[in-house]
Amino acid sequence: MSKPTKEQLIEFFTMMVKIRKTEEKLMEVFSNGEILGFLHVSIGQEAAPVGVCAHLNDSDYISTTHRGHGHAIAKGIDLKYAMAELFGKKEGFCMGRSGSMHLADLRKGVMGANGIVGGGIPIATGAAFAAQYKHTDQVAVATFGEGATGEGAFHEALNFAAIKKLPIVYLCENNGWAEFSPQHVHMPIKDVIKRAAAYDMPAVQVGNDVIEIYEAAGEAVARARAGEGPTLLEVRSDRWYGHYVGDAQNYRGKEVVAAAMGKDCIVDYEKYLAKAKVLKKADFAKIVEQVQAEIDEAVEFARACPFPEPSEMTDGLYA
Repeated sequence: MSKPTKEQLIEFFTMMVKIRKTEEKLMEVFSNGEILGFLHVSIGQEAAPVGVCAHLNDSDYISTTHRGHGHAIAKGIDLKYAMAELFGKKEGFCMGRSGSMHLADLRKGVMGANGIVGGGIPIATGAAFAAQYKHTDQVAVATFGEGATGEGAFHEALNFAAIKKLPIVYLCENNGWAEFSPQHVHMPIKDVIKRAAAYDMPAVQVGNDVIEIYEAAGEAVARARAGEGPTLLEVRSDRWYGHYVGDAQNYRGKEVVAAAMGKDCIVDYEKYLAKAKVLKKADFAKIVEQVQAEIDEAVEFARACPFPEPSEMTDGLYA
């Protein structure tokens, strides 16, 4: 597979920063009471959605988890309307009804985040089956954490996808924590990729490195498009914050959290780009400034948007 171009390398950094800064802003406005419900952030795990979505077209499908802002952003969702959706405003993709855990935009192939552990896996598998049935060139990606691999839906989906050779990539972002439970408590194996052996499915494990993820995902997506069937891709990463914003993480301990925050995929990638002379110090600062301005504009847009009217409550419920 060809190596990423200089433009792609810069885009990877821009997109990772966009995800990080967006979620930091979301934590701020959520804490101020501007966003209701629960908020789950993927800070520290930005490399996976960027590396994978770089190979996807608008027409390709992706299902995400309750921690799915990053995947939607990397897939190209419009930040202004996404922010309006999270603020519960009428201009949002789903008229403000989805909240953080069900963000969707079918125009970009984002089939929706899911509050059910593993809930998006069979949905993406169904999308892959539809693509195969219709003989389109589409690929589906199902994202989930290691905790979801204990769900029956995971095993049923992988079994079906392997039998039918569906065009799908199963992306497991293994951050070591299934909500509040460490991996060793609920899983007798360390490596999720071992689960693929039961379905004679190719499986690849990579670290939290955007280039490494990009290369592994490229092969998996190419296999899917060529009709060669599914792949299980496991990305080992660390979750900086708790299961939800406001989670004190007493079950982890300060040392574990500090160790996780000591591993930063964005800082590591910035060092890589600097060493490769792709970007200079001033370039990094300019990108961050531009991204922050875009996010601030999106937040102001969301704040200015009206809430849906009570009379519109049933709009969209029936065909």
